[in-house]
Amino acid sequence: MITAVCARALRHAGPLAALACLLANPAQAAPATPSLFHERWIDGASGDEPAVQVQALDGDTFVLRQSVRTNFEAPFLYLLFGRERALLVDTGAPDGHIRPTVDRLIADWAARHGGRAPHLVVAHSHSHDDHTAGDAAFRARPDTTVVGLKPADVAAFFGVRSWPNDIVPFDLGGRRLSIIPTPGHQAAAIMVYDPRLKVLLSGDTLYPGRLYVPVNFLADDRASVDRLASFAATHPIRAALGAHIEMTKTPGKDYGHEAPTHPDEHRLELPASQIRQLRAGLKAPLDAADIRHVHDHFIIVTVPPRAE
Repeated sequence: MITAVCARALRHAGPLAALACLLANPAQAAPATPSLFHERWIDGASGDEPAVQVQALDGDTFVLRQSVRTNFEAPFLYLLFGRERALLVDTGAPDGHIRPTVDRLIADWAARHGGRAPHLVVAHSHSHDDHTAGDAAFRARPDTTVVGLKPADVAAFFGVRSWPNDIVPFDLGGRRLSIIPTPGHQAAAIMVYDPRLKVLLSGDTLYPGRLYVPVNFLADDRASVDRLASFAATHPIRAALGAHIEMTKTPGKDYGHEAPTHPDEHRLELPASQIRQLRAGLKAPLDAADIRHVHDHFIIVTVPPRAE
């Protein structure tokens, strides 16, 4: 895939300049690795697409996508199983009705593992309503814990003594995850690292789309991504899996806000190299609202101050 920089060279200076750009950036010109997913994600283009799509990474790991036809945010959710507990990251946007799908996945998993369903922990990549709208349905669910939405709630549940500096383990029973506090996009944001599959569930802090950063949380976001980069330097990451797709396959080009369909959609997964790209991008002058700092696979967007 040609980068945005090299694409501009092609448009304005011709093919020789574009070739020189690609030769100067060989890693960017390398072919993409195979996708982690066997099916194309629902993108609103089909009139009969399901309200929720599920794809499995393995028998204990499921990725759910809420249809853009139910809500323009079209978020991704993650369900991970261990022997004793299951972790659901996010409950979807309004009109998602996520619980029936999660209940079915848990029942199917239990049937394959002796009939006993694990205790369900519902956590959140962060507390915005396109990731928490389904919480009420899970609060009423038996054998379920729904983690609170404030930084103190998240820290208390996962045992983070020094928020946001500590990275802590969370054991599902034979499956030990890492919980990484990443305030910046929102005050209670976390990422989840799974060493079994070498995937990083990166929420709204890193995904192929518009990475919104309130200007009053810019320093927090920079510090979080610095810590994340240090973690990534010592932990193998096959892919970062975020909470949305807002980019097209064309480098640097996103969909319009509230786009009803996502034709020619960017893949969900991002390579670990994009953590370094994000870290570098956040060093740009971003101290005013409404700045767009465009990269091939994401766009940093500053927004006015928020309370949290």
